[in-house]
Amino acid sequence: MASFEIAGRKIGDGYEPIVIAEIGINHEGSLDVAIDMARAAIEAGAEIIKHQTHVVEDEMSDEAKGVIPGNADVSIYEIMRRCSLSEDDEYKLMQYVQQQGSIFISTPFSRMAANRLKKFDIPAYKIGSGECNNYPLVRHIASFGKPIIVSTGMNSIETIAPTVNILRQAKVPFALLHCTNIYPTPPELVRLDAIQVIKNAYPDAVVGLSDHTVGNYACLGAVALGGSILERHFTDTMSRPGPDIVCSMDPAALQDLITGSKVIFAAKGAYKGPLLEEEKTIAFAFASVVAIKDINVGDVLSEDNIWLRRPGGGDFNASDYDQLLGRKALQTILSGKRVNRQDVEA
Repeated sequence: MASFEIAGRKIGDGYEPIVIAEIGINHEGSLDVAIDMARAAIEAGAEIIKHQTHVVEDEMSDEAKGVIPGNADVSIYEIMRRCSLSEDDEYKLMQYVQQQGSIFISTPFSRMAANRLKKFDIPAYKIGSGECNNYPLVRHIASFGKPIIVSTGMNSIETIAPTVNILRQAKVPFALLHCTNIYPTPPELVRLDAIQVIKNAYPDAVVGLSDHTVGNYACLGAVALGGSILERHFTDTMSRPGPDIVCSMDPAALQDLITGSKVIFAAKGAYKGPLLEEEKTIAFAFASVVAIKDINVGDVLSEDNIWLRRPGGGDFNASDYDQLLGRKALQTILSGKRVNRQDVEA
């Protein structure tokens, strides 16, 4: 059973799912807004607040100035330049989160960003889907020796393998999150069964879902399939501007996801059989073999004179019924009474 700890919080098989509230770049570059969002997430119950660390000049080439994402109308370079926090502001955000008793982690999108977070001594790192196959960056982050959560969107089981090998060689605990990088993601493109595919392919990985749909259903389904980490973008209010707001959860949705994930985790048990707690129900719900008309000594038991009626607890139940047919009565059995062992021939 794969598991590890982030700042003392145990994560993985056998533990309640962890919900990561991804503030990301929803703050649009404002520290005050970022803190407002963190406060709202923490008040709603978030244990982990995740940021995105962008050092644009180290992250993107000039060509990025001409690339416009599908969920925006300006270049990715302009979005990240506008939405990135300075090192000083990001440190203040981390301090705020930690002072509230929550865990701060972030996704570095470049080597300089990773080095900034190393200086902050964050307890774990997130690697985004776009960096999943950026093997030099993965190797650099893995050298820090902290747990790493990797989103695997836009990748296959095969293309994940080099990153997994880097993490194994570095001997760092790691998680793999299934992800679809469409904002928002329609349900038919989520492909939840990939969670089990990842678990089977990489049994030493904690597995979860980084979700970009517009509700909690996909994340809740992921828990039922064995997901231990649930990540969704977060905003304090859906009226905020920003490219990721449409697939973000607000405080009410976050509370619902935390509660729902715990309920589904508690309901997951794989044992199939009667429970001790069901004994009182079994006592009246199961049936016993009874006479449905008076049976005299020597009469042959048949479907005309015996049947099954509740409650259970008699000498004969449904599994005995067919074997009783054709046997003779040794004693009179009145209609409505259970058939007992001494009443029939062996």
